[in-house]
Amino acid sequence: MTKKLVITFLMLALAVASAKTYYVTFFQPSIIAGTELKAGEYQLKVEGDQVTVRNGKIVAQAAVKVEENGEKYSRTAVRYQNGDGKYRVQEIRLGNTNVKLVFN
Repeated sequence: MTKKLVITFLMLALAVASAKTYYVTFFQPSIIAGTELKAGEYQLKVEGDQVTVRNGKIVAQAAVKVEENGEKYSRTAVRYQNGDGKYRVQEIRLGNTNVKLVFN
C-alpha cells in the first residue's frame, strides 16, 4: 500500500513539474477559446498541447501548438484576429524565451 502511494505521489510530482508557467498582459478585451477575457495580467500554464489562462477566478482553456524559435523573443507579443470587432488571440510570443503558443 505504501509503495503504491509513493508511486502515485511521484507521478503527480512529475506532472506538476512538466507544466510551464508564463505571464501575459492583454491591453484590450481578448477572446481565447470562446471565453472573453478583460484587459489585464494573466498567468499562462502550459501542459503539453493545452494552455490554461487564469486571472483570479477567470479561467480559459485552449488547445495550442507550442513552437520554438531559433532566437529568443525580446518581449511578449500577442497576435490577434479581428474580424467582427472582437480580438481573438491567434498566437502569443513569450518574451525572454524562444516559445510561441499558436492557438488552434
